[in-house]
Amino acid sequence: MKYIDEFRDGATARQLARRIRDAVRPDRRYQLMEFCGGHTHAIYRYGVQDLLPDSVRMVHGPGCPVCVLPIGRLDMALELAERPEVILCSYGDMLRVPASGGRSLIQARGRGRDVRMVYSAADALALARAHPDREVVFFAIGFETTTPPTAVAIRAASAEGLENFSVLCNHVLTPAAVANILDSPDAREIGQVPIDGFLGPAHVSIVIGTEAYERFAAGYHKPVVISGFEPLDVMQSIWMLMKQINEGRAEVENQYIRAVTRRGNVKAQEIVAEVFETRREFEWRGLGIVPDSALQIRARFARFDAERRYPLRYVAVADNRACACGSILRGVAQPTDCKLFGRACTPESPMGSCMVSSEGACAAYYQYGRFRSVAAPARV
Repeated sequence: MKYIDEFRDGATARQLARRIRDAVRPDRRYQLMEFCGGHTHAIYRYGVQDLLPDSVRMVHGPGCPVCVLPIGRLDMALELAERPEVILCSYGDMLRVPASGGRSLIQARGRGRDVRMVYSAADALALARAHPDREVVFFAIGFETTTPPTAVAIRAASAEGLENFSVLCNHVLTPAAVANILDSPDAREIGQVPIDGFLGPAHVSIVIGTEAYERFAAGYHKPVVISGFEPLDVMQSIWMLMKQINEGRAEVENQYIRAVTRRGNVKAQEIVAEVFETRREFEWRGLGIVPDSALQIRARFARFDAERRYPLRYVAVADNRACACGSILRGVAQPTDCKLFGRACTPESPMGSCMVSSEGACAAYYQYGRFRSVAAPARV
């Protein structure tokens, strides 16, 4: 299978593993954060972690949009779902994330509320066209990858005069989260060992380009390597990061050259800028209030903004104290550090968003059996 088998070849993986082992300096450890949850799943699905020396540790970052959405924003969606005139739609993972009091959108659907799973913003727009007598609200989440399709849907609704369509916008910005991690002493120090470098997200970088990360290399002296999602992509990117660290360099390198450019998708960026503007602040699960880290709909498209159309008010809600999702998203804990993991919290009965999402670190550990060979201390 061309372009798949080439990136999963065992012989090449062994060669890369030898390169990584040869790159290890005996006087140091390498603490590398894979920001994107897609990389976390690739690492554990293909056993990349087992090929790394003990001195190379992968740290899970907040790169899962379902995981980082705070409970208060989900409560807003549940409030909309209770309105009889509303069809509330969102991506499948969001329907199962616990909100206040353990409620969820899928439970609301079980009580007869009109909550629907969609695969795209275009699906939500089609629902609005098909049900002119109902109010269709798209509960939009995601990083820069899913933001352009939401912008296109809002533009289309505006052009068509589709007044029964609106968006509850929760699109967040990757560079702001990276800056938060680097600026926070709690997140920067993991077991008293600082983060040495980052595996940059692949799909996000297709949109925003590699130049968005250059300030982290220049200002924080942290190397970044944009990595593809295949196991050989990840292994080559780890080796590239280690080489930079050994040489004392801090640059943005692009391993994923088959899809990512320095400037990114300029057309997509223009569409997003037309429809959205930066929020002054936004709460992230695990990171707290992060300035300039999310988007809101511009006044020009205000009639499609659910936060303006409905009497919604954001109320911050503390996470379940027994759930370690917040610490995992900051990189200061692993899923097996949580006393709920694999016990009270499983994919069938998730207690936190990290176990629900298809990109969540807890889901990766559980799905690929990483917890079976690791003792699970009740630290958190």
